[in-house]
Amino acid sequence: MSDVVSWAKEGEIGVITVNSPPVNALSAGVRQGIFDGTKALDADESVKAIVLICDGRTFIAGADITEFGKPPKGPGLRLVQETMEDASKPIVAAIHGTALGGGLETALACHYRVAIPSAKVGLPEVKLGLLPGAGGTQRLPRLIGPERALQVIIDGNPIPAPDAKDLDIIDAVVEGDLREGTIAFAQKLVDENAPLRKVSAIDVDASSLPENFFADFRKSIARKTRGFPAPEKIIQCIEAAVEKPFDEGMEIEGAGIAELMAGTESQALRYMFFSEREVAKIPDVPKDTPQREIKTAAVLGAGTMGGGITMNFANAGIPVTVVEMTQEALDRGLGIIEKNYRNTQAKGRLTAEDVDTRMGLITGSLSYDDIADADIVVEAIFENMAIKKEVFEKLDGIMKPGAILASNTSYLDLDEIAAVTNRPEDVIGLHFFSPANVMRLLEIVRGAKTSKEVLATCMSMAKTIGKIGVVAGVCHGFIGNRMLSRYSTEANKMLLEGAMPWQIDDVLYNFGMPMGPFAMGDLAGLDVGTRAREEFPDLFPIDPDFPVFADMLAKMGLHGQKTKAGYYKYGEDRSKSPNPDVEALIIAESEKRGIERREISDEEIIERCIYAAINEGARELEEGIALRPCDIDIIWINGYGFPSYRGGPMFYADLVGLDKVHAAVERYRQRYGDRNWKYSALLEKLAKAGKKFSDWQEFV
Repeated sequence: MSDVVSWAKEGEIGVITVNSPPVNALSAGVRQGIFDGTKALDADESVKAIVLICDGRTFIAGADITEFGKPPKGPGLRLVQETMEDASKPIVAAIHGTALGGGLETALACHYRVAIPSAKVGLPEVKLGLLPGAGGTQRLPRLIGPERALQVIIDGNPIPAPDAKDLDIIDAVVEGDLREGTIAFAQKLVDENAPLRKVSAIDVDASSLPENFFADFRKSIARKTRGFPAPEKIIQCIEAAVEKPFDEGMEIEGAGIAELMAGTESQALRYMFFSEREVAKIPDVPKDTPQREIKTAAVLGAGTMGGGITMNFANAGIPVTVVEMTQEALDRGLGIIEKNYRNTQAKGRLTAEDVDTRMGLITGSLSYDDIADADIVVEAIFENMAIKKEVFEKLDGIMKPGAILASNTSYLDLDEIAAVTNRPEDVIGLHFFSPANVMRLLEIVRGAKTSKEVLATCMSMAKTIGKIGVVAGVCHGFIGNRMLSRYSTEANKMLLEGAMPWQIDDVLYNFGMPMGPFAMGDLAGLDVGTRAREEFPDLFPIDPDFPVFADMLAKMGLHGQKTKAGYYKYGEDRSKSPNPDVEALIIAESEKRGIERREISDEEIIERCIYAAINEGARELEEGIALRPCDIDIIWINGYGFPSYRGGPMFYADLVGLDKVHAAVERYRQRYGDRNWKYSALLEKLAKAGKKFSDWQEFV
């Protein structure tokens, strides 16, 4: 017996019970206990079958992630699994909660698996840049076939118990008490003299595999998984399960997991795993801070952003009223919302009943009076300070006491908006990213007078509506857009100096961005940015020393994809090719300004775009706009498409080395001045001390 694992007998059935809160992770103590319990019960002649079950809220949830990178203690999981598989009596895993990663791999080493309907199983290691390293890539193909196993492992998503039974991962789904049901299942095995089904000994039937199956599968996931080495390693392991004996397959799996564990991609993804949990913690807002109930919501504006925000509330089951100025605008907005839902229904991700339920939670209105009793109102109208002030003055007089007044502004001074109300403590920024019903990020802007209660409520609400909430301070552009402006400015400056849009886009795409800034401009519509700069010159000041090529193209009628020409030319199938007219325009502008064009290397493109953003992120940390480096990284990965396998810009800087980043930043600052390369004392201090951004608090 041990502190975390015990065993006992119930008639002919031995029961091993794991009790290692909070999630029964496979720590050294748990592994040792299961090993000892299996040995003891297998040696007991009065025991005819064994049940492995867990106390608490879940079955073994997976590996003990705190042991990653540390010297191993106690028996390894592989030895524990072999001991279970080699037992002379059937062992049945009793699953509730989640059996993920090492948890499912432990269950696969049992001879049978039973679960309650609410349980979920899966192998999510790919989401951490890893592969199942305890036999998952070898046992699962033998149990359910290589095609289904490959899809399960590459997806990495949890599978509900009823679906897992259909896949043959689970042998039975039991209603009622799991312990009683599993003991009864084990007793039935004894009574029927059921065989010991050793999964590792099952031969893989590859006869049904389509010709070129693995090659075709690689092609099908190539775009989605670019930059991630784990999927390819997983495919190699499944190939080994098909072609080689179990022990040889385990060697290939072991080599694969070792290589991935040492790689920067997995380091980055593990960092992101912990960072998503860290950003939910606000240092000066205690866990027990009172929160307000959000039972009803209101959204001002039924445009693209307002409609998406409305869908978030409806998706979470929160009744929401959307207000527009005219019936035409309201009808159009509600129609687009329903169309979005129907498109999702057509893809099989919602039922007709789901759509009707969600649309039933949405009410349209032309009057502010209809939202007076809402618990929260989100303003999603024009990015114009005068209009927003007028709206918030009106809300201040209409909304009930205690209602949260939120602005979806992406640039404006939230404190200036809050100042027109008599309750600035109730005002907060909720910066959704477009499309708001899809993007996971919610930048939560904390004003100077925003109350801790309101902040805590909105952080909790973010989770309720399926978002990752990250706190930002008040400044122009907050965390993400402020950094983006540096990134975009450098990209545009390099056009005058010698680069072309397609070169910059290709380099940044190959770096891991979903697309470069010029392809993104074409997608969004070049006229959109031009209109914003014309209408809001204070928000988007133009540098007179550098032309805005997007504006020049827009005025020529080249708006991007929608006009089939922008920086690129577009075919009927949306294929793109460099636009020679743009190349001529850029070269002519360089000549006009007396700039001698030069060759710009791929390295310089990365440095000037990515390092400019990193430098600005360092300044945000100095100023307290960002709470931690991980907050910046979560924002850039979930809001701007920064490659997750690089861990976000600040983590990436740590991988490169802050001495190298700082040297490059200073070189460009000396060349171009402070306008886009403002001095960061924090970056310099960290670089000179040989530290990382993870050490930043020691230097501010």
